[in-house]
This record gives sequence, structure tokens and C-alpha cells, in this order.
Amino acid sequence: MCGIVGIVSTTPVADRIVDALKRLEYRGYDSAGLATSVDGRIDRRRAPGKLTNLRERLAAEPLDGTIGIGHTRWATHGAPTEANAHPHTTNRVAIVHNGIIENFRELKTELDKDGYKPVSETDTEIVALMVTRELDRGMAPFDAAASVIKRLEGAFALAMMFKGEDNLIVGARQGAPLAVGHGENEMILGSDAIAIAPFTNKVTYLEEGDWVAITKDDARIFDREGQPVERAMAQTQLGVSMVDKGNHRHFMLKEIYEQPDAISHTASHYLDLANGKVKLPSKLPFDFKSLNRLTISACGTAYYAGLVAKYWFEKYARLPVEVDVASEFRYREPPMDAGGLALFISQSGETADTLAALRYCKENGQHIASIVNAQESTIARESDIVFPILCGPEISVASTKATTAQLSVLASLAIAAGRQRGHISEAQEFELVDMLAKLPGAITKALGSEEKIDQISHKLSKAKDVLYLGRGSLFPIAMEGALKLKEITYIHAEGYASGELKHGPIALIDETLPVVVVAPSDDLFDKTISNMHEVAARGGKIILITDEAGAKSVGDDVDEIIIVPDAHEFVMPIICAIPVQLLAYYTAVFMGTDVDQPRNLAKSVTVE
Repeated sequence: MCGIVGIVSTTPVADRIVDALKRLEYRGYDSAGLATSVDGRIDRRRAPGKLTNLRERLAAEPLDGTIGIGHTRWATHGAPTEANAHPHTTNRVAIVHNGIIENFRELKTELDKDGYKPVSETDTEIVALMVTRELDRGMAPFDAAASVIKRLEGAFALAMMFKGEDNLIVGARQGAPLAVGHGENEMILGSDAIAIAPFTNKVTYLEEGDWVAITKDDARIFDREGQPVERAMAQTQLGVSMVDKGNHRHFMLKEIYEQPDAISHTASHYLDLANGKVKLPSKLPFDFKSLNRLTISACGTAYYAGLVAKYWFEKYARLPVEVDVASEFRYREPPMDAGGLALFISQSGETADTLAALRYCKENGQHIASIVNAQESTIARESDIVFPILCGPEISVASTKATTAQLSVLASLAIAAGRQRGHISEAQEFELVDMLAKLPGAITKALGSEEKIDQISHKLSKAKDVLYLGRGSLFPIAMEGALKLKEITYIHAEGYASGELKHGPIALIDETLPVVVVAPSDDLFDKTISNMHEVAARGGKIILITDEAGAKSVGDDVDEIIIVPDAHEFVMPIICAIPVQLLAYYTAVFMGTDVDQPRNLAKSVTVE
């Protein structure tokens, strides 16, 4: 989750940009840089590593200028070197960028034919060269930026400034957040209000597909069609934790919408997108190839993430997996062969039951790996290796972006295991990595069902019980959907494997029971739809979550359909997590419950 800052002012901006970037350090980064414009000339300073390195560079080579853009980068395309650090510049433009440009390879091929050659390994430089080409063809900076932004695919945020333009920065948001700060004789762009807060508390949050042109006096905002739009200005009130809700009603909704950016950030840490490979630390304390079994232990939502991973590891790596609820794991005293791998999943890294399971495994000679958000946590410190999810602070008790980030890490590990164990080829690895790279864009599209889900939630709020059904790797997502609904609406809900319907739960079906069926059009679709028809025959009210192909093939038994984007079955569990999150959220909002802090629950469960 890289950080963006841009300032157009009447006073020097370089030091203030670095200070703002400092406030974005929580997002994680491995290099930093900034560019300013003086007398129509763009100049920049960049440095690998932490911001202290950039400050030292600026102390030796100061930058003047009243307009500038800055960036902290997590490497996605190319290593964390100065050459790959942002801003990327040509002789006419400087650009900083968060996220992933999915179609950068096609654009690069197009630019090659026109003689525009990148000097770095990044997708960001391709955008800079695209804008430069349009400027060379005679377009004005504003128009050149607009024409290029329309051609970009993926989930990203951008900020760009131009040679000869000391009073213009153009920004764009598609799947990654970007906000505008309204100061005195200056305007600011930032990845979130945390970066903007030192300068002003007046913030406008760009909406999906928006792009903006800021000068020191104003901001002009346009929608994805290029039409001028007005967006509300909010008064931000940041607490000591330096987080706020932005323009969202609750932290949960804000965090749901942060998922394209969060997953992009996670992917950048675990995937070499330029070469289509998974990148893990060079020295792992275990060898996937020699493992006979993988033991996964977690609680709540993290447990369901582990269940999805079981399908991935067993299918793609042919590695047997046991997944346990951490609170039960050690009580069955499982025998464990020395030298095995035990993997623990916890957002906080302080979950007491998960920590107890970790210590049991350590006592039994297991290699200990953990997937956590808090890298200084107890679980992290007691692990042999930590795989951070890097999704940033998650405030809402009901986990959303941490869940999908956990799944993204687990998917990356499954690919790596499959490759090391010789069960997937280089071409298959490339295909699966490509699917993960496209996830932020797919999730952005899935979020487009928000209005439809809001309407469905009004009916769901009247239910006393709800049943969720899924098959294969979607079965854990059905359980996750049920958990989310229970957590924040207090409606009783259960998730079942679709094939288990006739082994008991079908007795519950009547005309008052909503049944949420998670069934994209995969190899198991027909079997799940057969179960769905059994529900319909008994009067159950069906809410179907499926893709376009699935929606076209079902009959009239469905009361409501929520469409998710078409995608490879490998990543479909992550995509289908989005509608079950939104369904729980809007049902809770309609019912008036405390969404962010539901009764009886805590964010970090530090007691057994």
C-alpha cells in the first residue's frame, strides 16, 4: 500500500511532502522519492530504503519549488532500487502511482513501436511514457492526462505534474484511495486524510473512477466519463491513532473499500509481476518439497481463510493439509512428525488460542510460520518466519480487508509450494500469478454491486435465521458470510457445504428462511444449483451470488442475484468474500446495530 502526496502552493513544498510521507509509513514501503518544479523544470530526488535516506539525500541536494509530488513505494514491478523508485519522469512529466496497471504489457508494446523505451522495470513508467507521447503529439497537459487515464486498466491511484506547468497536478483514482485537501492558498493530494491532516482538515474524497486537476486555488473533479462533478467536502477529525473513516459512515465500509489497494500492496510483496512468479524470502526455515503435511491453525475469520488455503495447497501443491480451530487444536494432542510446518493466521498476532497452539507445535518440533498484520506482535516474535499481510490498520471488529489480504498471502504460498513440489509448471505459475495481479481490479468491480446489495439487505433484516451454502473452496466463504452476519446484525446464521443440505439442514427450509448460495460457474456449479433447487422446492428464499454465466443458466427459482466478475476459480473465493461482507454490512446498517463495535466482541482476543 504505497503512499502518495502532492502539493501545489505558494511556499516551498519539499520538506512538507517528506513530512506527509512520514505519516504514511504505516502503509509499508521500501523506497521513497519526490519531484518538484522550479522555473518550469522538473527535478527529483529518490532513495531506496526508509525516509531517512531520502532526507539525507535532500540535505545534500536540496529541492526548491512550490509544487511537488512524493511517494513511498512497495515494489510491484522491479526491485526496490533507486532506478525503480517513484517519481518516474520523462523530459515532460513526473508521475507517482499506487496499485497495479494490469494492461502495462500491451501499452509497453504499443510504446515500443512508437520509439518510447522505458529505463526502469515498473508499470508506472509506462504511464509516464504514454502521457509524454500525447504531449509530443501536441496535446495540452490536462488533455494528455485525461486521454491516458481512460486507457489504464487495474486498481490504482495516480498523481502527475508537467514540465512548464508550475500550477497543476492531475490525480486519478480507480480502486485505490485518493483525497484532496483544501488549504489556504494551496491544494494537497494524498492517499488518505492522514497525509493531508497537517495542512488542512478540509478534505474531499474522490469516488471510484474520479480524476482531478488541482491548482493552488481550486480543484476540478471529473467522473470516469470526463464530466465535471461536485464531491462533498468533509471535515476530518483524526485521533491519536491517525485513522479516520474518510467519507464513509463506518470503518467497516471504509475497510471494505480499501481492499483493492490492500490486496495490491500484499501482491506487490509476494509476487514478481514483471516475470509472473511468486517471490518469497530466499532463506526459508523449511522446504515445501520435503514436507509431508502442513498444519494450519487459526480462529474465526482467519480459520476460514485457512480452510480456503487447504483447497489450494492440496490441489496445486498436492500437499496434505490439516486445518484446526486454534482453541481446540492442542486439546486433541495431535501427534506431529519433527521438522513439519505449522502455519498460524492472526490479524492482531496476539490471539491467545492461536498463540497457545503455536507453542504446542514448537514443543513438538515444528517449523513455525505465521501470517499476521502486526509484525511486532507476540505470534510474529515467536515464529521462525513471518508472512505479513501488510493491509494497514483495521479498526472495525469484523475483519474484511485483513481477511482478503490473508487469502492473498495464502494463495501466493500455495503457488510457491506447487512450484517447488513440481506440481505446477512455469506457465501455470505465470497464469496463477496473473490471476492474483488482476484481483484488485476484479474486487473493484465486485464493489459495484453495493446498491443492489443494500436493497437486498432490507429484506434480509427481517429474518430470524439465514442459511449460507457453498461447495469446494466457496464453502469456507459461505461460513465466513454467516459469521459476518452473526457478528454485526445478531441474526442467527449458519454456513454449510451444499452437499450437506440433505443431511439435516434441509429440515429448516420454509418460506421464511433466506438461503444465500455462493456459486460461481465453476466445475461444481451444477451440483450446487441442484441443491439450490431443493431449497426452492420447499419455499426457501434464495439469494444467489454468481457470475454472469451462472446468472444466465439458473431458472426462476432465485429471488435475488448478486453478480460478481468473471474470474479464474483460483481467485473466486477472494472475490466472493466481497458480496458477503457487503450483505452483512448493509443489513446491520438497516437494523441500526453498532457496526464497528458489535456487542460482546473485541478486535484482539487475548484470553482463552
